[in-house]
Amino acid sequence: MHIVALLVRAFSGVNRLAGNVFSWLALAIVVVCFTVVVQRYALSTTQVWMQDLYVWLNGAMFTAVAGFALLRDDHVRVDIFYRPAKLKTKATIDIVGVLVFIVPYCYVVFAYGLPYVQRSWRLSEASPNIGGMEGFFILKSFILLFGLLILLQGLAMIGRSILILADREDLVPEYLRYGHGKE
Repeated sequence: MHIVALLVRAFSGVNRLAGNVFSWLALAIVVVCFTVVVQRYALSTTQVWMQDLYVWLNGAMFTAVAGFALLRDDHVRVDIFYRPAKLKTKATIDIVGVLVFIVPYCYVVFAYGLPYVQRSWRLSEASPNIGGMEGFFILKSFILLFGLLILLQGLAMIGRSILILADREDLVPEYLRYGHGKE
């Protein structure tokens, strides 16, 4: 069970790091967007690459922090039955949910995203906008990062659930316990 706990901490740690790093892109998005608006309306000019930049930063941020949101249980959930359920019932629901929804979804993301991203890298794809940014292939790579981070957090959820079902909640980190910071 200690190995399961270690994997739960490792996978969740990856998502905590990604969330804490990539959430700072929100500030960059605001600064770049503000600059574009000032250029357009105060200076009557615009830079297409800057318009690309804030859209790309937005896409990178939201794909990179999705696993972090899952870790924090910040995704929308209809929890009429889940919230009042007992701890072991929640653990069982999480295992089923991950196996039925998250794992197949991540498979689809990888199966369809990998050729798409590979093609983009082969072509060194740039912005479709004239005068836009180079390196569009890097942004497209975030599709695979998104799938990986969601899958890792799904596996961490399964591990947490296994620990709870085995009556080893003491091995679950405090920040991953059900209801932590939500009540």
